[in-house]
Amino acid sequence: MPQQSRAWRSAWSLPPDVTFLNHGSFGLVPYDVQAARQEWQRRLYENPMNFFVREMEVALVQAAERLGKFVGAAARDLAFVDNATVAMNIVAQSVDLEAGDEVLLTDHEYGAVRRIWQKRCDRVGAKLVICNLPQPLESATAIAEQLLSAVTTHTKLLVFSQISSPTAVILPAAEICRRAREAGIPVCVDGPHAIGVVPLNLEELGCDFYCASCHKWLCAPDGSGFLYVSRKRQTQLNPLIVSWGGSIAGRPATWQDEYNWQGTRDPAAYLAIPAAIDFFERIGWETFRTRTHELAKFARESIIPLTGIEALVPDSPDWYGPMVSLPLPTHGLSAPAQGQRDPLQDWLWSTYRIECPITWWHGQRLLRVSCHLYNDAEDIERLVKALDRVGLRD
Repeated sequence: MPQQSRAWRSAWSLPPDVTFLNHGSFGLVPYDVQAARQEWQRRLYENPMNFFVREMEVALVQAAERLGKFVGAAARDLAFVDNATVAMNIVAQSVDLEAGDEVLLTDHEYGAVRRIWQKRCDRVGAKLVICNLPQPLESATAIAEQLLSAVTTHTKLLVFSQISSPTAVILPAAEICRRAREAGIPVCVDGPHAIGVVPLNLEELGCDFYCASCHKWLCAPDGSGFLYVSRKRQTQLNPLIVSWGGSIAGRPATWQDEYNWQGTRDPAAYLAIPAAIDFFERIGWETFRTRTHELAKFARESIIPLTGIEALVPDSPDWYGPMVSLPLPTHGLSAPAQGQRDPLQDWLWSTYRIECPITWWHGQRLLRVSCHLYNDAEDIERLVKALDRVGLRD
């Protein structure tokens, strides 16, 4: 396996002296996918008129068809956007909210998503409702029941992360969506950490909106997100940027035209998504998922004895994948100001060249370890030795 790990690491342009255990934040792009993006850029730059007017829309449809097969959705129900944040802003602008309405989120939601919906609610006098999920997280049924118990007659939308960012928990998306449909509540799923990590079939999931980034676990280039919209919701969308609103190549108009053409921009990141899918299909999705979960499990088993604090979820791939958040003692510390990092995170980087983020959630100090194919057990051992040096127990 060490030889295989070295072969996988050579697929990325990762410096040899860096222990990168933070794939979950911004991802890393393999050489093959970098090359695919550069080839699309070459085609654009050699004749922009030909590319934009004759080639781009066909290429975007082909890329959407490939992506659609991967995520279980028809290409006609997907729009390319820069990232999940852009997708979530489109949904927030498009959902009809009035004073007294409610939008329901979980307490595990990503901070930017919470801010998006707080601002949207504030503009119209609606209410943002945060549902605290049960602790510890041990039952998918209990999570869905707790969340749906917060639904009222004023609830207009339920928003949740399929895999949470601060806590790295895989939430029971299918169960939540099923119960929301039974209650007649539209659902928007935030899915940046789910793409590639869990098998996905959006049509079977049955959500109304799905916001995603492909630059994380799928390792597509930055700027390669998408928005899935169920057909009954497509006519209600309001784009963030208004341009021509139709095909520039004379093709029949679709709702995606508002997002395909928003002025002159480089679409190479979207068009390189199939290359990212190809990269993983050569390796095998089960190989990726099994290998990276085992590394996260090794990190969990190695760090808990240092802290004496149990993990947030049971030890199972049903609850976490290649990324795990582990509580650290606070030692009387408080959460850093927004934009500031935990001193231990900076120390890990400056002393050991280890990239591993530390966040704060509900007063808990969490070390989030993200593992990809370029990682191996030695990376985890290096992190554990560094943490052992500082002495983590209260």
